[in-house]
Amino acid sequence: MRSRTPDRLCAEAVDLAREAAEEAALPGTVGEHVVAVADADRVVTHLFECEEPGYRGWRWAVTVARASRAKVVTLDETVLLPGPDALLAPEWVPWSERLRPGDLGPGDLLPTEAEDLRLEPGYTGVDAAPPNAVVSEEMAQIADVADVEDAEVTAGSPAAQATVPARGSIAAVAEELGMRRARVLSRYGLHTAADRWDDSYGAKTPMAQAAPASCVTCGFLMPLSGSLKQAFGVCANEFSPADGRVVSLTYGCGAHSEAAIMPKPPRPAPPVIDETVVEPMALHPDRTGGSVEPDAPAEELGHS
Repeated sequence: MRSRTPDRLCAEAVDLAREAAEEAALPGTVGEHVVAVADADRVVTHLFECEEPGYRGWRWAVTVARASRAKVVTLDETVLLPGPDALLAPEWVPWSERLRPGDLGPGDLLPTEAEDLRLEPGYTGVDAAPPNAVVSEEMAQIADVADVEDAEVTAGSPAAQATVPARGSIAAVAEELGMRRARVLSRYGLHTAADRWDDSYGAKTPMAQAAPASCVTCGFLMPLSGSLKQAFGVCANEFSPADGRVVSLTYGCGAHSEAAIMPKPPRPAPPVIDETVVEPMALHPDRTGGSVEPDAPAEELGHS
């Protein structure tokens, strides 16, 4: 194996490499010569510091070479390469992985992948039985003989139907049961949604830790249907921070329906009238200058 010691003539061609770098770069942005690296026999790359703002740590790499037994060094290529301490842009991430909750705005479209793990087929679209089944033959005979709409066999998924499915078909039954969806939540999608809701409005949140009681005993809780009703509901209290949100049954806040009952204001006692006591009243307080006993003699009152 040949040594990768830089070729002497190529290593000495620093001025040639600098001229090439200055021709490619902006004026005054080519810095000091860093090192000469041997790429192959009679092929050397000269590295120069890049002093252009925004390219901190980058280097101008100028490769020179010479032919066998030739003493003339020629220019190969000039490129700008990042160094060990170069300021680089973050690694590119697809938009589907950069998307965060709340990024979707009015008019935006968020396509869902066909193999999304959060979803699974909600309706198989199979209106007919297997080809060799008796039911399949009977359905075919009914479709051929009976000229009524009720016996029509609708093909395809309910979501793919342009019109309302005909009565008597499996698609019509799916429509009536609320199953006219091509895909529904998978178990994985259900669990991820439950974990996300529990992190936002669950028992471990500061609000729930300071609540007087949990949502399971609150009168403002509207339970969900299906399997989620065992753990979640919707808050219907306009004064709660979780109004209109899906909350865990273990969540709670200060707006609990049974948090406190306001006491009624105290009513004063009715006045008490004692009719067993006689209160003396002066007949002529202006003459006597005070109260006088009603049974005093007339002489004491100044009458003759």
